[in-house]
Amino acid sequence: MQDQVIDKIEDTIGNSSIWEQFMSFLNYNIYTYTITDGSGIETGVLKVKSVLLVIIILIATTYFLRFARNLLTRKLPDEDKAKFITVFSFARWLIYLIVLLVAMDSIGINVTAVFAASAALLIGVGLALQTLFQDIISGIFILIDQSVHVGDIIEIEGKVGRVEEIKLRTTRAVTIDNRVLIIPNHLYLANSLYNWTQNGSSTREAVEIGVAYGSDVQLVKKLLLKAAKNHKLVMKYPEPYVFFTNFGDSALEFKLVFTLNDSFQGAIPKSDIRFEIDRLFRENNVSIPFPQRDIHIIKQ
Repeated sequence: MQDQVIDKIEDTIGNSSIWEQFMSFLNYNIYTYTITDGSGIETGVLKVKSVLLVIIILIATTYFLRFARNLLTRKLPDEDKAKFITVFSFARWLIYLIVLLVAMDSIGINVTAVFAASAALLIGVGLALQTLFQDIISGIFILIDQSVHVGDIIEIEGKVGRVEEIKLRTTRAVTIDNRVLIIPNHLYLANSLYNWTQNGSSTREAVEIGVAYGSDVQLVKKLLLKAAKNHKLVMKYPEPYVFFTNFGDSALEFKLVFTLNDSFQGAIPKSDIRFEIDRLFRENNVSIPFPQRDIHIIKQ
């Protein structure tokens, strides 16, 4: 009984003038075109249903891009989110173009020539702006994975600076001598990046010193620890430590290790500690040697 009802409904819809008009509307020929290429002349027809299909695909692409944008930016700070959305807006039009060409090809429109021209154009632009694209893509990666933040102290290619601003193409940092360091973002992909403060603002610093052979090494250790502990910028925990690193050619070599809360200004306390070490060594008759060479002249 149910099957009979369904069949009657289908027959009614099939015989309905409204349904016929709707199907006729979908199959209406909007435009007849002719394309001439190397293989000959090709004639095609653009119908209403083809246009509606392209529109539906573009609408679906819009919702997908919106979902992807929200997914990628949900954990970004407001400032980084605005930068990412700006880049995403430019990329969105490129995606629309590609989807449109694919949709047109799927409904039977020959877009081979358009694809070939677009490919040649994109290759030419890509070669001309290769470094720029690398910088922008690297900037997007930095914004997404949050490997570098504003305020971090970074070291790249032997240069150290505090990050002041992260842009899409470059990162702006300020060195300890107040010079502005502009870092192209593609260097993050091509070089090792040291982030001094990703695990916290405190870092371990060291001062190396050599003393003359025959010196009291326990006294040297005591004086080095005293020089570090007396400085107000050296953290109490973890405590400073002294390493007896080597028996050098001209000296007994030591390394004083301590922790600073602001490593960006590390050169100042390290200099102060060296001054203090020199003063303590002089007061306790501990000598700092310099390289010496004995020259023996043999007379023939």
